Amino acid sequence: MSEDKTAAEQIDARIAALDDWRGEALARVRAIIHEADPEVEETWKWRGVPVWEHAGILCTGETYKAAVKLTFAKGAALSDPAGLFNSSLDGNVRRAIDIHEGETIDAEALKALIHAAVEANLPKPARGRK
Repeated sequence: MSEDKTAAEQIDARIAALDDWRGEALARVRAIIHEADPEVEETWKWRGVPVWEHAGILCTGETYKAAVKLTFAKGAALSDPAGLFNSSLDGNVRRAIDIHEGETIDAEALKALIHAAVEANLPKPARGRK
């Protein structure tokens, strides 16, 4: 993809190039991420990976032949009551959601994960001494 395109334009082009269920899935999770966090910034890293950031990386959106993978940078530290994380469960830091053909993602649960990821990235207030 051309380096003179914005990250959003490169992500648009990736979605368009994936003219199957993967493009639809990536477009859907992208929309959910923007609904969850209107301040999210889109970046394009590592030679072709869509990345969503707010005070640091929230998640990446990688596409593979059999899955669209959302990898959360601090996923191991996030509460996942809906059980969306189904990949990279053994790591100490990251967690991922693999979406396969025919699957839909729980939008409200994904929004909750995005909110938690933003909170994990925001600076914590300094604790006062007693």
